[in-house]
Order: sequence, then C-alpha cells, then structure tokens
Amino acid sequence: MIINNLKLEGKSSEDIANLIYEELKKIDTTKNNVLITIPENYKEVSNHLDKFNFEGFVKTSILEDKDDKNITIDILGKENFVIAIDGPSASGKSTVAKEIAKILDISYLDTGAMYRAFTYYLLKENISLTEEEIKKVIGNINIDIEKDSVILNGEDISKKIRGDEVTKNVSKVSAISIVREVLVDSQRNISKGKSIVLDGRDIGTVVFPNAKYKFFITATAEERAMRRFKDEKSSLNKSYEEILEDLKARDVLDSNREISPLRQAEDAHLIDSTEMTLREVVEKIINIIRGIDV
Repeated sequence: MIINNLKLEGKSSEDIANLIYEELKKIDTTKNNVLITIPENYKEVSNHLDKFNFEGFVKTSILEDKDDKNITIDILGKENFVIAIDGPSASGKSTVAKEIAKILDISYLDTGAMYRAFTYYLLKENISLTEEEIKKVIGNINIDIEKDSVILNGEDISKKIRGDEVTKNVSKVSAISIVREVLVDSQRNISKGKSIVLDGRDIGTVVFPNAKYKFFITATAEERAMRRFKDEKSSLNKSYEEILEDLKARDVLDSNREISPLRQAEDAHLIDSTEMTLREVVEKIINIIRGIDV
C-alpha cells in the first residue's frame, strides 16, 4: 500500500500521521505486523504516529532515497522470522544487523561476540585451546547478551573482547567442535519464539538454514581493513598494512575450517558493500524484506 507523495504535499506531519492512521484502520493489526516506511523528508511523522496504539505496529523513518518520497505500508505477517546476516570479518554485518533490528523492532543477537567472549575466558584463565582442555571448563562459562553488552559470568566484558589477543585467537576457538556445538545450541535457544536478526559466519548455512531472510555481506579485504583502521572504537593499535594481513589470514582460517566454514548460503542475497554506505546497505536489505528490491 503506497500513500503517494501528491497526497502528502502541503500537509502537516500530524495530518499525514492521521492519513496513515485511516489506512491502518483497514488492517487487522492483531493478526499482521505492519512496516511503515517513511522517507527522511517526512521523518517527523513518526513522532505523531506514537499516539496510535496498534498491536504489531512497526515504523521506520530512516530511508532517504532521494527518488522515493512516498510513504509505504507493508503487511509482513504475524509469524516470527529469522534474518540471517553472514560475512567475513569487518564487513559491517554487525552494525547493519543492529540497524535492521532497530528498524523492524525485533531482537538482535551478535553471535561473533559470543565466540569472542568464549575466547576471552580461555585466554584469561590460561586454558589450552584444545578440545580436551576446553571440555573440562565448559561448564564454568556462562555468556549472556544484554542489549549491547556482553556478559561473561556476571561481568560486562564488551570492551575487553575487542582486544588484539582475542581477535588473533577467536578463529581458532571458533573452529573447535565443542565450542560451536555449545554456542549454536545457545543461539537457537535464545532465538526461540521471537523474530530476530543474527549475524555471524554460519547463521544461514548451519545455525538457521531455514531462515526466512538470508544475506551475505562482503567487501574487498582492502576496504574492510581501511574501515577497521579508521574505527575510532577499535582497541587495535596497528597499521593499515598489519590489519590487512590479519584480515586476510582470518579469511583463510574462517573459509577453510572443517566445521561450519564461512560461506554464502545458496539462497542468500549477496551484498558487496565495498562502495556502499551503511545506510545504503541497510536500505537495500529493508527493501528486499519488503519485496521491492530482489
């Protein structure tokens, strides 16, 4: 359902919100989820929509396509669904996944952070990175994801897991079968009974092979290294060249490990973000979910 720009011109934000409300009254929102796509130039409309209390009502105001000034109302259905976003290190998949979850008002799970937390524990406790030694301590490891925080045995380690030692070893730990078994089970349990976005390296191929929406986000190694180099939040004190070599080495490890290697699911949408902004990637995924960009 599209509310054409011609109907919107000259109207106040509140008037446009009322116009949307009249359209929503035609939809049974107790049985359907509704995605309202609002271009940037009408973003204030979303504030007025808050006064309407619709069950299953979802809205967004992030799309800024200069050629699309229409407001779109999509019926997505009420069933829970999984969005799987895979890709190599530093491809931007976690940032994109968080934005998608925010737009659709659904849960988000950073599976990469779970592997980092597991790796951090092993390094902190000086546990040998072997299956035999890990089995002895696996019952002592309790990992929770609370919004943007990673909690290990009650301690917030969100910043600590981004250190150089964890980054260097996380691929090795991720390749150990007992680690993957435990964390994949955990990811499936966390995701039960809800709509959720997960990002990782094997979400669409192993964790949720039947996910309703699958995406594989990639970029050249050079572009990914530059993004990481420029990332002010990064705790890595390395040159661009060092980061590039580390990324290439990790790509080889992730793609060639025996268990759950990094690869694109056959039915996943490939998005090469090398020359795309974050917003462009997010908008492309939202449009694919809406069924207007396939």
